[in-house]
Amino acid sequence: MSKQTRTPPSPCKQICKLDDSSSVCTGCGRTLGEIAEWGSATASRQHEIVRRSSARMGSSASHPA
Repeated sequence: MSKQTRTPPSPCKQICKLDDSSSVCTGCGRTLGEIAEWGSATASRQHEIVRRSSARMGSSASHPA
């Protein structure tokens, strides 16, 4: 089974707060739409969401502000 067909773990860090200016969660870097979509998204789409949220968080992904 390839990496893209396995469901990745949720990027949620249990720090659920949307940034007022960007509407992105300050804990995980996902948009509200991505958060809502997560449960019904395919594994491939979840990997895409993880990549995008990681890019939004930059180097602070493991150390949320």
